[in-house]
Amino acid sequence: MLIYPAIDLFDGKAVRLLRGDYAQMTVYSEHPEEIALDFAAQGASRIHLVDLEGAKSGETPNFDTVLRIKKASGLFCEIGGGVRNMEVISRYLDAGIDRVILGTAAVTQPGFVAEAAAKYGEKIAVGVDVKDGYVAVKGWTEKSEEEAFAFCRRMNDIGVRTLICTDISRDGAMQGTNLNLYRELSQSLGMQIIASGGVSSMDDVRALAAMDIHGAIIGKAYYTGAIQLREAIEVGQ
Repeated sequence: MLIYPAIDLFDGKAVRLLRGDYAQMTVYSEHPEEIALDFAAQGASRIHLVDLEGAKSGETPNFDTVLRIKKASGLFCEIGGGVRNMEVISRYLDAGIDRVILGTAAVTQPGFVAEAAAKYGEKIAVGVDVKDGYVAVKGWTEKSEEEAFAFCRRMNDIGVRTLICTDISRDGAMQGTNLNLYRELSQSLGMQIIASGGVSSMDDVRALAAMDIHGAIIGKAYYTGAIQLREAIEVGQ
């Protein structure tokens, strides 16, 4: 199981939200590239990046920050937040970013996702953010009418290979991850499943690794010291 330490970006800073609430934001660093360098020093091979401003606006205000993180760390970088057309995908991939994550657009523009997956293959992932059993959009600020598992099956059917699933109710809450959700997804879909949201202890990491899913994203638990990144990476191997 691959470990993806996360950096959420807002105004060029590394921040974390509590359960997706922009009003409950903690700033951890004004220099996110320094955090990325620590990820590398701890043995990480990959970084999960989210442009929180972009997720709400559909734009890419932290584009330059993302590139600085990639250049400083040299690690595999995936980015989500505000990616809603082919031009933005091309801009990120042409600049050296390794994978682009589609979120809101996957709900509102299924044809666009199919086109992106057909053109870029493994460089496209879909992020499904689950709120009360449904898919949330626009930076988690709105709940769509699409049931989460039906959405995941549809993404599988159109050729998306990597699915990043977040249980919003667990994100940043340090109350454990939704093991049943990830178990059901991994057993029912032929996709690379990456667990996100609430991975808050080494017990969570061990339980997810035992499922043999593709990956797990570690966010707040890294910043608070609840999970030692090097240890989590060793468990995942």
